[in-house]
Order: sequence, then C-alpha cells, then structure tokens
Amino acid sequence: MALLHEDRLFPTDPGVRDMARDLYEGVKVLPILSPHGHTDPRWFAEDQAFPDPAQLFVTPDHYVFRMLCSQGVPLTDLGVPRVDGGLTETDGRRIWHRFAQHYHLLRGTPSRMWLDHAFQDVFGIDRRLSDKTADLYYDHIAEALAKPEFRPRALFERFNIEAIATTEAATDDLRWHAMIRDSGWQGRVITAYRPDGVIDPEMAGFADNVALMGQQTGFDTTTWAGYLDAHRARRAFFIEHGATSSDHGHASARTEDLPQADAAALFTKALHGTCTAEEADAFRGHMLTEMARMSLEDGLVMQIHPGSRRNHSDQVMAMFGRDKGFDIPGRTDYVTALRPLLNAVGMDPRLTVILFTLDETAYARELAPMAGVWPCLRLGPAWWFHDSPEGMRRFREMTTETAGFYNTVGFNDDTRAFCSIPARHDVARRVDCSYLATLVATGRLAEDEAPEVARDLTYGLAKQAYKL
Repeated sequence: MALLHEDRLFPTDPGVRDMARDLYEGVKVLPILSPHGHTDPRWFAEDQAFPDPAQLFVTPDHYVFRMLCSQGVPLTDLGVPRVDGGLTETDGRRIWHRFAQHYHLLRGTPSRMWLDHAFQDVFGIDRRLSDKTADLYYDHIAEALAKPEFRPRALFERFNIEAIATTEAATDDLRWHAMIRDSGWQGRVITAYRPDGVIDPEMAGFADNVALMGQQTGFDTTTWAGYLDAHRARRAFFIEHGATSSDHGHASARTEDLPQADAAALFTKALHGTCTAEEADAFRGHMLTEMARMSLEDGLVMQIHPGSRRNHSDQVMAMFGRDKGFDIPGRTDYVTALRPLLNAVGMDPRLTVILFTLDETAYARELAPMAGVWPCLRLGPAWWFHDSPEGMRRFREMTTETAGFYNTVGFNDDTRAFCSIPARHDVARRVDCSYLATLVATGRLAEDEAPEVARDLTYGLAKQAYKL
C-alpha cells in the first residue's frame, strides 16, 4: 500500500485537478536548486555512510523532535547531544522505537508528508511506520545505508540536485568546501556567508569572533575601517568557495544608515561589551546597510530573515544549545525598518535583497507592496513554520496580486534533513501547480502561460535570483 496519495495537494474539482496534474507533469523532474539550506558540507566532502536511521531522520531534525518534545518526550531520549557532554541516548534502535511510538503525533503536518515521501521514494517502504513496524523500518534503512548508492554524493545525484548552498559562519575555514572542490566530484555544493556572529554584539563570543576575523584576514579589527575591510576579505574568501549569497538572521528587520563616526563609536562599545540593547540593535541595523553596500561591490545576493525569537526556552538553550526547536515566530515591521537601507541603496539594480518572514500578516500589507516597487527587493518563499501546503498557498494568494510572480524567488528547503529535500520541493511544485490551475480555471491566467510560470517558479526564478 502506497504511503502517499498520487494526487495529494491537487484541487478537489476534477477539471482543475486535471489541469494541475498536467502542469505538475511538466515540472516534476526539473533539477532541484537548493540555494538556502543547512546540510553539512562534511557529508559531501568525506562521502561516508550515514551512521544509522535515527541519526539520519530523528536526531538532527528539529521539525521532528520539537513535536515529540511538545508531548513530553525528553530530547535526551531522542539522542540530541548535550552541550556539557552529559548522558543522552546513543542507541539508534532505541531512539527509532521512541520515534515510531510517537509517529502519530505528526499526522496532518508537513513533516509527516516529507517523512513518508522519503520512506517510500528513497527507501522503497510501503508500510506505515508504527511501533509494530519499527524494527522492519530500522533494519531496512540501515541495510540500505550501508550500500554505496545511499552515500551522500550518490543521493545528491539521485535527487537530481543541480546546486545546494550550505551556510557557514563568517569565520569558518571552509575546509569541507575546499575538500569537495579538490576531490574532482562534480556535484555543486556552495557556501553562503553568515556574519551574524561578527555583527551581533549580543551574541556570545562576539569580540572573540571579531578578533579571529582579524587574524584570518590580517586587518586590524579593533578599528572600524579594519573591521569593514575584514568583512570584505572574508566575503571574497567565501566567493572563492562558491558563495553567491550572504545570509542574515536578525531578531528584527531594523536597518540604519548612520554617519560613519557614529557607527565607529558603536563598534567600539560593542567590542568592549558596553552596548545597551538599543545600541546593539542599532549596530546590527547599520551593519545590514553596510552588507548591502558590500553586495554592490562583490555581487553577493543578500538574504534577510528576521522575526525569529530564538532559544525561547532558557533550560533547553543551557542544556542543548542553539537550534533545538525553540525558535518561535514574532511580529515584524518591514516598512519602517527597511527604509534606511532602501533609501541608501535600494534603487540600484545591481543589488538583490531577498526578504523572508515568519510573520504572515506582513505579506499583503508590507512585503508584497514593497517588492512590487523597489528594484532591489525579492520575496523569499514561505519558509520555516510556513513551509507547508497551506503556508505556500497563502503566500501565493497574499503576494501575487501586488508583487506578481517575478518579484519572488521560487522555493528553497532550508533544511538539515537531507532526505527531505526532494519531498519538500515536490510539495512546493504541487502547491504552485494547483494555484496556477486555479488561476486558469477562474480566468486570471491564460492556459498557455501557466506552464511557463510553473517552470519559472520551480527552477528559473531561483536560478536567476541566486545567480546560480
């Protein structure tokens, strides 16, 4: 019995469903572009077998373990490592059984669809996961992972991935990307410049990170001018390793365009740890504008994704560290917040700024109108908590009338869960084709235009926006 319905996510009206299915047939085998993600470049550098099913599907995927955590399953029972090296479950089969016992918690969620897609299409399993089938699953997947065709590079090629971007901190040595480049393998794995650790004065280790950036580049990062030059040097280093974009994850979308003397004074206070919360926010905001100016110099596409209230649980943060499922969406202002940056550089057609949001209320009110007029702005896809069939549909409904399709950038999967990549892209393709079929059926899009738009949403817009 198939785990997935053949016509999943298509409209229920037979005629519109047929149209959506035809559009989907035209795009379902197009290559995958994954320009914003968090897979580990070490996988592709060393090309070693994944350790076991739990390490592949459960322990690294916060979409999975946050749901189980919400029902009282301790993260240590799922193998999530502790920052202090304390006891946590290491037996993959035990972790898998706990996962299987609670698999029903994922009913109706995107994660359930992604997992079933991977189980069925990647591993050829046609029985539903449960406590009764847990060992069958574990043994089958473990046996497959021992085969060469299930190693990272082979799966990369099987998934028809044309390019995938990982995300590294500004001070990363990019050793794994260098190893991939020197190996002769033709898979395109590129990095993205993530400077939050050397831009945010409130991030732990900020001053040490800035000092390290100075050591790496030879610039005096105790001075404002040297600090900016060090950024330029690190960005150039990332570009040498394939980067086409930078990635900025701030709590707010605030930007500033301060006089250089004022920015330098804030930088000095940041290095000494004496910034107030307001001053730290102003410094982050000014640095977004500086990053935009540097993008005009070196061509990196700029991604801004504000609005995550990170590490909501102090206890989980202390025990397990960052990125453990406790980042929560918050309200975000874009109109006022982005105005300083846009007035400084926003009319320059050489600049591309891709905006993401976790605040859906901003789509129609702020983001679509802004992207529909400012030359530099593009809208990132429905993302993170809204990377879902309903979230994608709402995104198209709230943005298309004002921003059109061509001020958006297609889809990205933003994932650490490697085997979910084809599943996530398949969902996006089905949802977009269903939306386009609805536009055709209601007389808002010509039938002969729909296939071209479907290809653009699937492939062309991401390739153009991210310079891939």
